[in-house]
Amino acid sequence: MSQKPAPPRLVADPEASLAEAIEAAPRYEATTQGVIVSVRTFWLEDQSQPEDHHFAWAYHIRIENGGTETIQLLTRFWEITDGRGKTDHIHGDGVIGEQPILIAQEVFEYTSGVALPTACGFMRGMYHMIVPATGERFEVTIPAFSLDSPHRLGLVH
Repeated sequence: MSQKPAPPRLVADPEASLAEAIEAAPRYEATTQGVIVSVRTFWLEDQSQPEDHHFAWAYHIRIENGGTETIQLLTRFWEITDGRGKTDHIHGDGVIGEQPILIAQEVFEYTSGVALPTACGFMRGMYHMIVPATGERFEVTIPAFSLDSPHRLGLVH
């Protein structure tokens, strides 16, 4: 009986590679009432079609409840501006289909994406939050972040 050769081993763990890529990406951060929101962006070459004016990015968001009370993210508001200055406003419930509840010091992370008709742009926004114990509502700033691709002619921001 001959034994099959062992399958090739991955040089790096995919999750470790992803974590490394996230850590290396540009970082934007804002703190509102003890809630820290940080954003990292990634150009998606494989999902972009520059010849068809379709440019795609992913963004990874980390929300940290640095306060002492439990909070819940109810809705989001985005302002997305392309390289020509055209701005779209997006409103919706929660993020990625969830309305996460974060106890004190807890972190919630997610990744989403956006496509623009231009090679660059930027986004910024707000999360509308509530303190379930008191019903107090407040807004948390999502910092403005740049969407840059290798196809841009020059930075507009």
